[in-house]
Amino acid sequence: MPRITFDELKAEFQRVLIKKGCDAESAELSARLMAETTCDGVYSHGVNRFPRVVEYIDKGYIDLKAKPTCVAAMGAFERWDGNLGLGNVNAKRSMDRAIELAREHGIGCVALANTNHWLRGGTYGWQAADAGCVGICWTNTQPNMPAWGAKDRRIGNNPFVMAVPRAEGHVVVDIAMAQFSYGQMENKASRGELLPVPGGYDEQGQLSCDPREISKTWRVLPIGYWKGSAMSIVLDLVAAVLSGGRSTHGVGKLGADEYGLSQMFLAIDATRIAGDDYLAAAVNEALDNLHGSVPVDAGKPVLFPGENSAAIRAANLANGIPVDDGVWAKIQAF
Repeated sequence: MPRITFDELKAEFQRVLIKKGCDAESAELSARLMAETTCDGVYSHGVNRFPRVVEYIDKGYIDLKAKPTCVAAMGAFERWDGNLGLGNVNAKRSMDRAIELAREHGIGCVALANTNHWLRGGTYGWQAADAGCVGICWTNTQPNMPAWGAKDRRIGNNPFVMAVPRAEGHVVVDIAMAQFSYGQMENKASRGELLPVPGGYDEQGQLSCDPREISKTWRVLPIGYWKGSAMSIVLDLVAAVLSGGRSTHGVGKLGADEYGLSQMFLAIDATRIAGDDYLAAAVNEALDNLHGSVPVDAGKPVLFPGENSAAIRAANLANGIPVDDGVWAKIQAF
């Protein structure tokens, strides 16, 4: 794999978006977010996803000239329409607004309808934590996962994010309601690798660690079995009801492609509510205790969610970001 500098990767994203008709400000923001995602090692939702972003622009699912608009405001809660704009730009601006509301009310919530794939959901958790807020956000998806006990896919893997601010490194969990996201499985399959634990069912109805076999059935495994299935359903309903947008079922009615999604963004002003000293002490005490765990593998210490991200980013900034040569060639050809 070639190694590309952060600035070169961002510039290439930005070049393509502007060529496709995006304004300079939105192109710079979207490109930076995608480059940061890739630099943090989440290649499936950064550089590897970019060709699909371009495909959706060409198909008209993403309107590069659209801006999100507020359609209802009730104190700390607002409902916005994404107008099918760039997904990561809409999401960034929605969390910006949730943080503004949290500064005023202690808590802020933006429900966003009619938007596109937000790429890495953890981005908006880090964004809230950088502002001293607890961040909570989630999105629905196209129907891409069977409900527990079913064979056909009628619910989404509906990624969910929570973040807690910490000066020495934020605590951020970014998880799909499936054991593995489709992006993760695509990456494993392209490298001929197996999943570390079963991620779904093969054509014989057996649990499998082979992402290629799982992709044939779309029978991905919900996290916690019936628990992940239930969480997926409720997250979808809350996002659809509060945003006034589509449920996963409604997204599925649009066709095989994924657009017109519903998302939720919450920010809680943890710094103001808890105070700097207590916030730091409470979080650090819990994490120090976690780090005292006896690891199963002595060479693999127990980490908190998001702990690896800073090290991966530093290494990629120093050495260049590894990018699949086929993906890079495709992006350069746009």
